[in-house]
Amino acid sequence: METGRTPKLVGTVWGLLILNTLGSTGAETVVPLPRSLIQMVTMGALAVAFSLALALNLRLRVRASAFLFLLTLLLVPSVISSTDLESGFGALFRCARLGLFVGTLWLLSRWWDGGPTFVRHHIRMYFAVLCTVAAGALVSPGAAMPDLYGGRLVGALWPLTPPQIGQYAAVIIGLALLLVLSRQTDRRSAALVIVPSLLLLVLTHTRTATLGLLVGLTLAIGSLALTSAAARRFFSWAVLCAAVAAVAFASALHAWFLRGQSEENFSNLTGRAKVWDALLAAPRTVGEKVFGIGLGDKSFDGLPIDNSWLAVYHEQGLIGIALVATVFVVLGGVALLRPPSPARACAIFLISYCALASYTEAGLGDASPYLLHLAVAASLLASPAAATPPVTPEPPRRRVPRWARTPEVT
Repeated sequence: METGRTPKLVGTVWGLLILNTLGSTGAETVVPLPRSLIQMVTMGALAVAFSLALALNLRLRVRASAFLFLLTLLLVPSVISSTDLESGFGALFRCARLGLFVGTLWLLSRWWDGGPTFVRHHIRMYFAVLCTVAAGALVSPGAAMPDLYGGRLVGALWPLTPPQIGQYAAVIIGLALLLVLSRQTDRRSAALVIVPSLLLLVLTHTRTATLGLLVGLTLAIGSLALTSAAARRFFSWAVLCAAVAAVAFASALHAWFLRGQSEENFSNLTGRAKVWDALLAAPRTVGEKVFGIGLGDKSFDGLPIDNSWLAVYHEQGLIGIALVATVFVVLGGVALLRPPSPARACAIFLISYCALASYTEAGLGDASPYLLHLAVAASLLASPAAATPPVTPEPPRRRVPRWARTPEVT
């Protein structure tokens, strides 16, 4: 199928999807925003995104995608478990949201061709979000780094938590760095994204995002090392600088990772382990084990689950876990089978980042930034559409007068 040139409005649709996944909870903002208003804006963004995507793709041309097919199947246990209304009517609302989210991705899949188009949209839109965070820190430093979050950077203009900001910063740092190593962007443009994003990442004190960035870049650059001299040089210098920093700043790095916590609190992942143990020990029926209890707010007994696998098990059951695991197996397997390329490196970075972050962050079973990261990876791993050769019309046949025709020889 021929994809043609990607319309500019596709970037707008992608930005609206990102706006929808920003969420409505977080720190107190400089100008108080009612949660109902934020939810209306985010859900309105999803409705507009679907409408625009449908207008751009009225013929409903889509690319075959195992990733999107698995997300569509994930709706089945979500709807089955949500119809019991154990999680309230909000579960059905979240199912509708997930269906609209996946439907928009299906409509955009027409332009998935293995190119960096969606990577650039991803970087631009999340960098715009980080610009609002930086603006909030300049307008009101006290609100941007409140004592409630231990002095970590939060969103003062839009309610964003430190893990959210750290995630966005880490993802666009990694993608921008891979683009510049692959010479798909210039160093100045990459520096304008990487340097401020790195500063914001440090201010968030987000361990998961930092480790995800380091592990993801190691795997991604390693996949380029055999074919890119620039990647080999960067990897060598990065290892050398990391070794020197580990020796020279060992105590400072240790203090940064502890964030003032005790060793015991750090070992149980800031109390997450207690919630996980309670969730696994809770009695469940066979139906709840298989299909879950329905889409909710990713919490258990009022406490955040902060683990994608346990959140999926809690809300979509064992079927949900199997489908999400298959997503990683399929995307990871396709990435490993692809020859070394910048697109493959970016996909490996996104897949590995999401896999690592899934241990301490929830979101793989519902409309979230993590599904958008994986959607970008799927677009990078899509095979380029074969261009349909233009049909050359046959030239008109000249009419030969009867007197000029050669008589038959009898």
